[in-house]
Amino acid sequence: MNEQSAKEILDKVVGVVFGYQNPLSLEQAKEKFAFDLRLPQEVYDSFSNKPTWASSINPSQFIALDSSRVHEEWMLPKRELNGLEDIIKAWSETNYTTTERQIDSLNVAKSDGIYRSENVYNSCDIRDSKNILFCESGNSYEYVVAGSRSTASSFCIRVEDSQLCTSSFNVIWSNKVSNSFFIQDCYDVMDCMFCSHIAGKRFCIANMQFTEEEYNHLKQQVIQWIFRS
Repeated sequence: MNEQSAKEILDKVVGVVFGYQNPLSLEQAKEKFAFDLRLPQEVYDSFSNKPTWASSINPSQFIALDSSRVHEEWMLPKRELNGLEDIIKAWSETNYTTTERQIDSLNVAKSDGIYRSENVYNSCDIRDSKNILFCESGNSYEYVVAGSRSTASSFCIRVEDSQLCTSSFNVIWSNKVSNSFFIQDCYDVMDCMFCSHIAGKRFCIANMQFTEEEYNHLKQQVIQWIFRS
């Protein structure tokens, strides 16, 4: 997974969600859509001094997963330990936080804690997903950018604590949302914007019913505003 592949995913997701040619670089998209997410950060492998990526940067010693597996010997010769200070000192000789952890995954870059996934870029705690950018915790994602704590969603940007969402932007605590923007605590809505606490609706804006023509006219103004702001 390289930056070119990640950019292709970003372009595809933006095109599906907004019907709009993506004007953003990877870094601009990260700043705009994932500004508040806890993403892996760059640290340095304590053995090779090469850059690696970790979900937590609080520890002071790191080792990339591949490096930890080929390290010759983690056991230490037995020596006398005279109290807690000696124990902590001995522990520091092997206590390296493992980075870039992944299990049964392919094409993963700048990520940590990835399980059974493919094409993942700068994300953490991702399971059974494919084509993911800048996500913090998720399961069964496909083509998601800046998702967090959500499941079974595709072609979404900023989907949070939600499930079964498609082709939508900025969805929070909702279920079965499609082709919608700025949705919170909704169920089974389609083609809606700026709505909260409603269910089974279409062509609503700010919890008000509009015609399809009225809705699509205002939708274009909202899309332009999203990319200008």
